[in-house]
Amino acid sequence: MRILDRYILKSIIYIFFSCIFVFLFLYIVIDLLTNLDEVLKHQATFALLLRYYISYLPIMFVQVSPFACLLSTVYTFGKLNHNNEIIAMRSSGLSVLEIARNALIFGFIISLAVFWINDRFVPVAVTQNQKIQAQIEEGVKKNKPKKNEAITNLTLYGLRNRLFFISRFLPAAKTMEGITILEQDENQNLTKKIIATKGVYQDGVWKFYQSITYRFDVNGQVIDEPTVLEEEIMSIPETPENLASLRQKPEQMNIRQMQDYIWILSKSGATTVIRNLKVDLYQRFVSPFTSVIIILLGIPFSLLMRKRATGMSSIGISIIVGFLYYVLDAICLAIGKSGLIMPSLAAASSHVIVLTGSLYLIARLP
Repeated sequence: MRILDRYILKSIIYIFFSCIFVFLFLYIVIDLLTNLDEVLKHQATFALLLRYYISYLPIMFVQVSPFACLLSTVYTFGKLNHNNEIIAMRSSGLSVLEIARNALIFGFIISLAVFWINDRFVPVAVTQNQKIQAQIEEGVKKNKPKKNEAITNLTLYGLRNRLFFISRFLPAAKTMEGITILEQDENQNLTKKIIATKGVYQDGVWKFYQSITYRFDVNGQVIDEPTVLEEEIMSIPETPENLASLRQKPEQMNIRQMQDYIWILSKSGATTVIRNLKVDLYQRFVSPFTSVIIILLGIPFSLLMRKRATGMSSIGISIIVGFLYYVLDAICLAIGKSGLIMPSLAAASSHVIVLTGSLYLIARLP
């Protein structure tokens, strides 16, 4: 590696990790001071608070990495430009992309790290963070983990075009209560309705108690008399583990779980839900590369700074550029979830637009 490359890369790495540290520190201080009354009221222990903020580290890293990349790029190249070092580099025959090569490689490495952390650690961190937050809000003693914790008012889509409404679900006991199951055909017409007071998973099958089954024709009218049974073996492929995983929110799932969930929902005909989930899924693939794209965007802006205060100018430019990037991304995602464009296009549009604009601005540099 050339001395010049090390010189630029050292500045970018130092500012990047300094930004990460400052952002994490400010978040912890502000959040702690904002919720200090709740912490004191419920007498949250130091160990519990430590676990809470440690669980938030992967989430914060994923969220602030693009902005830290942008700020480190704008500051580094703005300072080089301020000291006329860019002019000396260009005079020696180096292009802008050659000067910024190591910065782009660093941004690509950060993008890969963000992708890995976002898929492997963030879903677990979100779940853990919410559990700890509930413990703090409700009190440590009142909210100790229970072996047979119940999930209430569970609604989910299952295989064979089934929609489950469960009043109370106990994953540990493999039992659900207050069950209503709606079966639909491929055109989302109701074909069967099953009501049961209780369901127990034993020996690989679900056994329903006091079940009533209604069958419907294509017009939605009940066919014959309902079937009433005190005990019935139900042909339901979902296991208790499947039902527990299906209740997860998208931010609590990794890419593989989201793909499985979308496949299950595709059998139910829930087009709006599937479309929204596909947008979120494709966003998981492309959003980590915001770091390297935003470095490209920051380079032309940093080289336009002249004899101003480099530090304040870079912070201001980073805030404006980062905000506009965020707004553009939010608009594209909203358009995708409304069904106006394909989910894959919605997730990638803002990044393609910014990447194209960045390369255009770099090409226009003198």
